[in-house]
Parts: sequence; C-alpha cells; structure tokens
Amino acid sequence: YDKSSFMNFIYFGSIPATKVEITVSCRNLLDRDTFTKSDPCKFFTKITFGRTEVIDNTLNPDFVRKYILDYFFEEKQNLRFDVTHTEDFLGQVHCTLGEIVGSPASRLEKPLGGIPGKKCGTIILSAEELGNCRDYATMQFCANKLDKKDFFGKSDPFMVFYRSNEDGTFTICHKTEVVKNTLNPVWQPFSIPVRALCNGDYDRTIKVEVYDWDRDGSHDFIGEFTTSYKELCRGQSQLNVYEASREKEKLIKLQTQIHFTVAIDFTASNGNPSQSTSLHYMNPYQMNAYAMALKAVGEIIQDYDSDKMFPALGFGAKLPPDGRVSHEFPLNGNTENPYCNGMEGILEAYHQSLKTVQLYGPTNFAPVVNHVARYAAAVQDGSQYFVLLIITDGVISDMAQTKEAIVNAAKLPMSIIIVGVGQAEFDAMVELDGDDIRISSRGKLAERDIVQFVPFRDYMDRTGNHVLSMARLAKDVLAEIPDQLISYMKSRGIKPNPVPPAYSPGDRPQSNPV
Repeated sequence: YDKSSFMNFIYFGSIPATKVEITVSCRNLLDRDTFTKSDPCKFFTKITFGRTEVIDNTLNPDFVRKYILDYFFEEKQNLRFDVTHTEDFLGQVHCTLGEIVGSPASRLEKPLGGIPGKKCGTIILSAEELGNCRDYATMQFCANKLDKKDFFGKSDPFMVFYRSNEDGTFTICHKTEVVKNTLNPVWQPFSIPVRALCNGDYDRTIKVEVYDWDRDGSHDFIGEFTTSYKELCRGQSQLNVYEASREKEKLIKLQTQIHFTVAIDFTASNGNPSQSTSLHYMNPYQMNAYAMALKAVGEIIQDYDSDKMFPALGFGAKLPPDGRVSHEFPLNGNTENPYCNGMEGILEAYHQSLKTVQLYGPTNFAPVVNHVARYAAAVQDGSQYFVLLIITDGVISDMAQTKEAIVNAAKLPMSIIIVGVGQAEFDAMVELDGDDIRISSRGKLAERDIVQFVPFRDYMDRTGNHVLSMARLAKDVLAEIPDQLISYMKSRGIKPNPVPPAYSPGDRPQSNPV
C-alpha cells in the first residue's frame, strides 16, 4: 500500500487498566467578553470528572490542571468537553479516550462546536501514560538581570514549566506566581509531584519559559532554558545556573504505529445473500452478523487512525467480469487503492460487493494472512505494527497453509483477530488461536501467540441488545493486542519510549532547593 500514515499506537504494560493523564489546551476561542478576552474553564462528561482552573484574559489557554482516567484499549470510552466563560457557553466537543491516545503523539486537535454559525476555535487534548513514581520535589528559583519590558524599566516576571513529549512538543505542568516590578525576581518555593515534571524519567527534558505578565493576557516572552530533574537534583550550585535564551529546541522520538486490515469471508457456505437464512443477508432493519462484528471491532480500532482510512479485503468469491476466484480482492473494487473511509466506508463497500460478486469458495485464509505479512516483513524496527481482522463462518479449507502462514507471521510485527459468525463448529479456529497449544507447522512452533479467536454467538445478548453484544465482542477480541505487541518488541529487544520504572528508595535522588 502507498498509505503514508499509519495508526499511532502507544503500548502499555500488561495490566487490566492503564492510568493516563489528559492535558487540555484551546486555541482561538470565541470572544464573548466585551472589554477583555474570555476567561475559559472546562470540564467534561459522560460523568463529570472535573474542571480546569480559570485562566484570565486569553483566547488561547494552556491549562495546568490535569485529568487522570483509566484507559482500556478494548473499550469505547466516550468523553465530552465543554468550554465556558462565566455563564457563557463557548463551545463543545465529543470524542473518545481512544481517539486521544490513538492520535499522532497522543495529541488530538478538534474544532469546537455547539454554537450555530460561529467558529468556536480548537481544543487540543494530549494523553500520557502515568508512571508509578510518587516522589515530590521542593524547588525555588531566582533570576538576575532579566530583560526590561515595562516602560518604566521593570518587569513582572513569572515562570512556566513544561515536560517534553515524544514528538518534540511540550506539555505544561506548572506556573509560578508573578513577582511584581523587578528584574531580579525570587519566586516562592513550591512543591510539585516528580510525576508532573518528568513522569518519573529523570533524564527527560524540562523546559522553563519566563514571561513578563500583562493584565490583558498578552504576556511578553523573556527567555527560556532547558534542564532535567536529574540536573535539578544537584541542588543550589553553579551547576544549576541557566541562561534564559530565546532559541527554541525540538526533540523527536520514535513511536509505534498500527496498520489495520479487514478480511471478510465471501464463500458459498454463508448462504445466498438474497435469502434471510444467509449470514450475509441484508435486512433493512437490522445489521447481519458480519456487519455487527465489523462495526464492533472497527469502531474501537478506528480511534487509532487519524485519517480513518482502512484497506478492506474479501476472499472466496468469483469476481466479475470473468468469474475468476479470488482470495484477496478489494471490497471497493479498486486494486490500486483498497482503502475505505472509516467503518461506514467499509460497510458500504461490503454491501456493494455482495451485489457484484458471486459467493463461491474454498475458504482460504493463507492468502490474506500472507498479504498483510508481506508489509509487516518490510518494517521490523518497531515503528509499525499490523493487525488483521478476519470475519468468517469458520469452514476453513487450507488449514495446513494457514498454519504455516501464521507460524511465519509470528516472527513479524503482526496480530490476527478471527471472529466466527454463524452456528458452525469452530474447532479449526480454536486450533489456530493457540492459547492452549502453541500452533506449529512442519515441526516448527510459532514464535509468539498472535491469533485471537472468538465466536460471535457467545456474545449475543439474550434480550437482543446488539449494542451490548458488540461491546462485549470488541472488549474480548482487542484485549490481547497490547500484550501481543509488547511480546514482539521484547522478542526483538526493541525498547519502548521511556516508561518510568518502579523506584526503590535507594534509587531516588535527593530533592534539594534550586
């Protein structure tokens, strides 16, 4: 494929839930204040989690106060953010936690809406996994001979602290008070969680900016310097004297990204799509099992792709115009560009394919497994990871070839999800799953367990609640992906971007005033 961007994916430890910290900023907010700029504050629901602080006189706030949430890769966690100014509504946005985590560098920008005919500005949401460091640091800063900004030759300086991110950006984590009318300020001592400064990574870059406060919110930039918590822990000495420079620095690090592919079974064992007994029957009032399985998994996965474009394949059908049997044809009919726009695009292409192809056979998995494996084999440095979703009625014809393809794929950055629909026996699928007995081919064991199989019928709600059925299905089939990704990275000795380790008291530098 020629796709230039893949799904961003941050991989976490093998624990049921990961705590993530959400940072919020806004740009170009709607100004509803007659004499000064709006003073925005913000909270979000499904359940109200809290509010930010109020920032005076700015339409471009960077909020210091964070939100801490439990993150589940396999669940759809809906969020709503409201921006308000006193009693005035400035805008609103809906998203999922997965959208934030899955955006490039886990940084999501979305336009605010909710006021017809008005441009409400943009909200910027950043997520970071929290480390387990529980230390606090007490620090104090002073400055000498700051630039003169005021007409009378003095400044009202304050400091803003940021921690570095993997994409070269910075996240605000602390502001000092304003010291009035001086070029040689001494700020009050303050205590701050080490986790806020560097998330437990003592070598992580910390940027400190110095501004001259202005009541209208247009604070003048005086200068900046960079340091680290490790350096700050050296205490009050010449080693902790910095020159505030106006030059900007950038840090760029590698992140793992996900590429997601769908493959749908178009074999005759599914039944004639025009008959209501078929697994492919298109009831105008209800999705069939294929559509429900696709939507259930896809609506979670799509949060990890910024452009929401996915390659979608079919297998086991005769294609027009010559009736050629294919086991890896694009659902949209475009062999040069098999990408569909979001889940709705895949569903539309799926429905259209049912009208144009002839269900046939046999049911061969190996071609689509090898199809994705070719691309995974080209990128084994940890920068990309591939996930293949196969939806099938379970009557597999090329078991030996599929087992060989999976054994070969287990060496690659790749996972396979198989969802079985219908009432067939899925013994072959259980064997491919390899949870109990690791799959092998020609006497060779798979290097990793990369297959997760579930029969959709086990998740059907007895009351007919399809939304609940789909949520249960998605949670189970996606739950193993993070661990499978980590197992590949470990097998290749690829280390993730620094995740804070568990510190023992002897590992901790002493926190001294600076």
